[in-house]
Amino acid sequence: MWQVIGQDRAVSLLQRSMERGVVAHAYLLVGPPHVGKMTLAVNLAQALNCLADEPPCGVCDSCQRIASARHADIQIIALDSAVAPDEVKGRTEIGIDQIRQMQHSASLPPFEGQYRVFIIDGAEKLSIEAANCLLKTLEEPVGRVVFVLLTTDDRLLPATVVSRCQRLELRSMAAGEVETVLDRQGTQAEEARLLARLSHGRLGWALSAASNSALLEQRSQQLNSLVAAVGADYEERFSYATQLAAQFGQNREVVWEILALWLDFWRDLMLIKLGLREAISNIDLEAELVAEAKDFTLDEIRDFINAILEAEQGLKQNANARLVFEVLMLSMPIRKGVFR
Repeated sequence: MWQVIGQDRAVSLLQRSMERGVVAHAYLLVGPPHVGKMTLAVNLAQALNCLADEPPCGVCDSCQRIASARHADIQIIALDSAVAPDEVKGRTEIGIDQIRQMQHSASLPPFEGQYRVFIIDGAEKLSIEAANCLLKTLEEPVGRVVFVLLTTDDRLLPATVVSRCQRLELRSMAAGEVETVLDRQGTQAEEARLLARLSHGRLGWALSAASNSALLEQRSQQLNSLVAAVGADYEERFSYATQLAAQFGQNREVVWEILALWLDFWRDLMLIKLGLREAISNIDLEAELVAEAKDFTLDEIRDFINAILEAEQGLKQNANARLVFEVLMLSMPIRKGVFR
């Protein structure tokens, strides 16, 4: 049984390929974070090695060993794999050594299953050398070896690597679909509605937040920091920029989440200014957002949304993080009644 939810098109394509015996040697799963890419990749590995008549069954020894990451023929390559814990924070790329180790394993026949499956999580983080090394492997496919690359944006991968893979795009789910899944799993109706809005169709995030209250607590802390920055003077804003830059150097994913949260917040302010309250994401903060929106013009809100998008682009292009955040703080509009 395929466990990924809301990706029927991708699952159907993979099932048909297996039924016809034309499994590709490399797949590229593209979609936003927490949309189900890893779940689908693991399901594919299970299906290729399942012992039942209708794979993946999820209950045979092979499926269970893969699910618990104990199968000798299934390997996940990621930024933090095969790296000492104290080295993870400083790493920004999947290195060539990791790909070379994968190449060696790929040259060997399956040890306990029918296929060796290598899942590269965050393929856009491959270094140039690692990507070129991977390309050589993809150009000379070996029997009973399947590579599955996961990425949020395939434009960040070399076109030559993309061209060697069968591309499957995983879509975000509608808020109503996410809410329905959460309801079925026993989440309280009010919380399910909130998480469905906040998830932006990322079912994996919604399920994690439903089972882990720390995610919503973290969101509250990050929003409090944002609201504090809006009412702060330039010295305080620059201090906050320094904190964000330092955090970006240690854990980029956390900062990407913060910027995404900022976009949601300012988008909600824009929607309220336009009289579209029913479309906001932070539905639990509607009263606060209505009050906050009174302090800014529509042009100020729209300009700062563009500033956040420009900051994201600058960070992706490896611009100086501290400078990017300082410029962003300067671009943040001044709340009415706050003097510099």
